[in-house]
Amino acid sequence: MKMRRDHIVPLAKQAVEIVPELFSLTDHDRYLFPCNRTNGRPMSNMALNAALRRLGYDQGEMCAHGFRAMASTLLNELGWKSDLIERQLAHAERNSIRAAYNRAEYLPERRKMMQAWADYLDKLKAGAKVMPMHAAAGE
Repeated sequence: MKMRRDHIVPLAKQAVEIVPELFSLTDHDRYLFPCNRTNGRPMSNMALNAALRRLGYDQGEMCAHGFRAMASTLLNELGWKSDLIERQLAHAERNSIRAAYNRAEYLPERRKMMQAWADYLDKLKAGAKVMPMHAAAGE
């Protein structure tokens, strides 16, 4: 991570199922998403942004970091505790007193949240009805 801190990321079963496929594509290298130019480095967010541009999204519509914001927003809207979401996103605690004393990882709850998130995305992929948030606010 950019802050040089370890960060545990619970994976949903859907993510775990594709890891062997990714390993086969990377020759079991250190990174599941390696840089295509330099061995031993992870893919950059700029590579993801370039992929989004090739898919037709312009800079004002979506960027790699936008997936984090989207997940945070929707997980909050779906009722998940902000402590879980913030820890999952590896955000540092802003309250210095709380940061000094609370080192909780919330792993059991984060595992449940990530599985629920993957299931939610699967439902969207399968054609679940999604109401735009701005439309719901005007009702």
